[in-house]
Amino acid sequence: MSYTLFIGNKNTDAWSMGPWVLMKQAGIAFNEQPVRSDAAESIELKKALRAVTPLGKLPVLVDPSLGSNPSIWDSLAMCEYLAEVHPDLNLWPAERTARARARSLCAEMHAGFQELRAMCPMNIEARLPAIGERLIHKNNAFCDDLNRLVNMWQTQLKLSGGPMLFGQFTIADAYFVSMCMRIRTYALPVSPPVQAYISRVVALPSVSEWVAKAEQDADFFIHEAPCLQA
Repeated sequence: MSYTLFIGNKNTDAWSMGPWVLMKQAGIAFNEQPVRSDAAESIELKKALRAVTPLGKLPVLVDPSLGSNPSIWDSLAMCEYLAEVHPDLNLWPAERTARARARSLCAEMHAGFQELRAMCPMNIEARLPAIGERLIHKNNAFCDDLNRLVNMWQTQLKLSGGPMLFGQFTIADAYFVSMCMRIRTYALPVSPPVQAYISRVVALPSVSEWVAKAEQDADFFIHEAPCLQA
């Protein structure tokens, strides 16, 4: 039996995009189970998810080999689990120092960049440069997040020599793919090396497949975007 990955709307579900892209790019077979809802906190959504996770949130990875408790929730936990189960795929960098740095970067993404994530929710099918420009000129916390992200990527690309953050594709690239989508949607200013990195990420077969489906699956709710609210 193979994995099942429960995900949300491809246009907006940033946390589901990472493990989905990781598994697709690494060639890990899985069944995709979309969970759709007309509202972010709907009763139907909660009921569907509580059958597989106590949190009732997406994404969720189910591995039947785990027996009576087969669910792994939280995107970073999923990535760590997959790296453990599939050591031959080198989902983390092989070298210990690089692996420690990759974990640090992913943990920072997991807990940080809160202003950037809040003000620029993932909306793949849209192009919203005016919002990005307004945020750059009026929101210092947002600018701090963006500068940190650009400096982080630029430093790591210089250390590794590219083309991905740690040379070859790893969990770190999958984990930051939703940030690449945000930068593209809101036309956020980044350095040439970072823009080139984003272009390479977008061109990955797994990312191209997700984006193509997201553009057909373009639900977006105004409550998901503080920057669009009156």
